[in-house]
Amino acid sequence: MEIRQLKTFWTLASTRSFSRTAESLNYVPSTVTMQIKALEEELGVKLLDRLGKTVVLTDAGHQLLPYANKILNDIEEAKQVSSQSGEMTGTIVIGADEVICTYRLPALLRLFRERYPHVRLLFRPLSSHNLKQSLREGKADVVFMLDEPAESIDLHTERLLDEPFLMVVSPDHPLASRSALSIKDFHGEHILLSEKGCSYRLYFYRTLLKKGADSLTELEFNSAEAIKQCAMMGLGIALLPDMVIKGEVERGELIALPWDLSEVRFTTQLLWHQDKWISPSLRSFIEMAKLLLC
Repeated sequence: MEIRQLKTFWTLASTRSFSRTAESLNYVPSTVTMQIKALEEELGVKLLDRLGKTVVLTDAGHQLLPYANKILNDIEEAKQVSSQSGEMTGTIVIGADEVICTYRLPALLRLFRERYPHVRLLFRPLSSHNLKQSLREGKADVVFMLDEPAESIDLHTERLLDEPFLMVVSPDHPLASRSALSIKDFHGEHILLSEKGCSYRLYFYRTLLKKGADSLTELEFNSAEAIKQCAMMGLGIALLPDMVIKGEVERGELIALPWDLSEVRFTTQLLWHQDKWISPSLRSFIEMAKLLLC
């Protein structure tokens, strides 16, 4: 078993694509195929299935993945320890949901790259329900997520920034001029929602449906930006983090409804696996994130 085969397997498990794996590792696709085939032959098991253009790990592949991740981490640690150059190097794989990716991370990534130009940053946008799993499967070193404060036995969580939410509509929406609202005012309204599995979508149901709202028409989106734009066009009521709509509310392009959201407790959080070796480059990234986003 060769280290390069394990690295190819780990990358393929991450990208789920032979072509993207080849591009990431500077191989031709046939090299990726050859290395995976050699690894499967040595282990005597099938590690993955190709379903059309998608790669799916078999049970044996899922069992091998954490071991491959540990071996590659140990090798990275050995490289860092034995390096005499004193210059920060390495690779950091970062995952984040769409909102944080768009509104919180660009400044952090820019500053880190300016300060540590020889550290390679690999960014993977992920849906909310895949973020924690990406840490458990070794697909990401750290992830950022917008969620209610919660603790995990196997994941370390740093709460960085409280994120207030607003319920907003366009200026010409029938509710925009109201100074107070009751739950009946939401009956028959179009509600602009994020994708299923999103934490604050679930909160929306708790705050409205639990209080007796009915006859709600849902419009579902996988982008906070799309929700904002549709709200501005008068298509319905949106519940969004203040960081997404702050400028539009200040300019009067969206109107915040007088609905009590004081129970909302969402934060931008930084997570990594408890068993993850924290390399010098990763430690510097974590410290910069805590400094910049707290």
